[in-house]
Amino acid sequence: MKVLFTHSYFLKFDSKQFRTAMPYPPLATLYAMAYLRQKGYEVKLFDTMFCDSPSQINETINDFKPDIFVSYDDGFNYLTKMCLTSMREACFAMQSYAKQKGCKVITSSSDAADHYEAYLGHGADVIVIGEAEQTLLELCDAYKTNSDHRSIAGLAYSENGHIVKTNKRSLLKDLDTLPPPAWDLLDISPYKTMWLSHHGYFSLNFVTTRGCPYKCNWCAKPIYGNRYNTHSAENIVSEIKKWQSQFGFTHVWFADDIFGLKPNWLADFEKQVKKENLSIAYKIQCRADLLLEEDNIEHLANSGCSMVWLGAESGSQKILDAMDKGTKVEQIYTATKLLQKHGIHVALFLQLGYLGETMEDIKLTLKMVDDLLPDDLGISVSYPLPGTVFYEKVKHELKTKSNWTDSDDLDLMFKNTYKKEFYKQLQRYIHKRYRKQLGLRSSARLLSQPSRLNFKNTLALIHLIPGEQIEKNKLQKIEPSITSSL
Repeated sequence: MKVLFTHSYFLKFDSKQFRTAMPYPPLATLYAMAYLRQKGYEVKLFDTMFCDSPSQINETINDFKPDIFVSYDDGFNYLTKMCLTSMREACFAMQSYAKQKGCKVITSSSDAADHYEAYLGHGADVIVIGEAEQTLLELCDAYKTNSDHRSIAGLAYSENGHIVKTNKRSLLKDLDTLPPPAWDLLDISPYKTMWLSHHGYFSLNFVTTRGCPYKCNWCAKPIYGNRYNTHSAENIVSEIKKWQSQFGFTHVWFADDIFGLKPNWLADFEKQVKKENLSIAYKIQCRADLLLEEDNIEHLANSGCSMVWLGAESGSQKILDAMDKGTKVEQIYTATKLLQKHGIHVALFLQLGYLGETMEDIKLTLKMVDDLLPDDLGISVSYPLPGTVFYEKVKHELKTKSNWTDSDDLDLMFKNTYKKEFYKQLQRYIHKRYRKQLGLRSSARLLSQPSRLNFKNTLALIHLIPGEQIEKNKLQKIEPSITSSL
């Protein structure tokens, strides 16, 4: 049987990410394709990443004539976990066309797991919920033999006008039993071209684990849940070395929710990197408390880690506790300084607008940014996802809108301490304030080395302070009584 795979992330539908120009291939999709191919299925990928319209898939469906159409999102990428409506509507369009052509239509994504009724109403025959490789294989086998699929775990489907959900699928424990991603079925050239033309280097995504055992109450985990399973360090280093020689990337993004949690894994990884003489820079996502355990930061530095994105969220301990984050503000400070000491760049994820946040909490976050001056910032506002404690607290207010259109939407979709316009503008103000602080630090260095001063540098410095003040004035127009002390 022929199986056509696609995914629902269209880079051009997300203007912020298109401008950022850091596209990563649909890694989870490539894993699923490799798994079905290993089991004897003829598989093909229609990669939507650089497409202009979902209708572009029609030609591939007509030419390939698949028996089964699978929309399988990359559950490792935070952009697909956000459940953006522009991507949902694109998936609906592709599902509907495949259905019209007589395909069995299967969908696996975070959004479909949360809104299976909507997807089933737009052409999908079955929604796969949870880790999908084994479920997908059993489902395709059932279609191939015209067998009953109702006993297969991890499904949602419609029967006689009612939605049926089967038993939950157990997670794979030994990830090394999976075949490696089907990189050979992906056209890597547009990814490489965009990276090189915009950034001068090429980065590719890999993943060493699935799941996250921590219980931040705003974080949804519809695919891998709270379990944490790992590939061996030997497996990962082998794959990176193999594909680096073919694709020529010099940088890796490890897309794990939490990198290096398993005891001794980072030490094993460092050992394998040195054994294979692998030269690669990489970035990860991690927690401040985990980084301070064992010799984790030293192992990261010795194995090529160039940047750590820390889930800092807030500089207020009150807000961190309300989130059930499980970390301390002091740990964020300590981990950041220790990473910088080892030559590793630090970026902070910040989340504005969590329930109960006041101006005093915001000031503490601003202070943390000023004190630490990280190498980059990622700022969002609290985003309620189904299945979370946070969502349950605010779902009654999600009447006209419950998802962002794209990743730059930044709409606070529930009532909070301040107006939603305030949080959007606050995000812009913090970015301008942060850039000013970086600029002042750079100017101090330039002034200490007059030979490096030039017209371009001087002009950039002149624009720093007015830019921040403009954004602050806009903020004060929205909430004049509380922003004067910023």
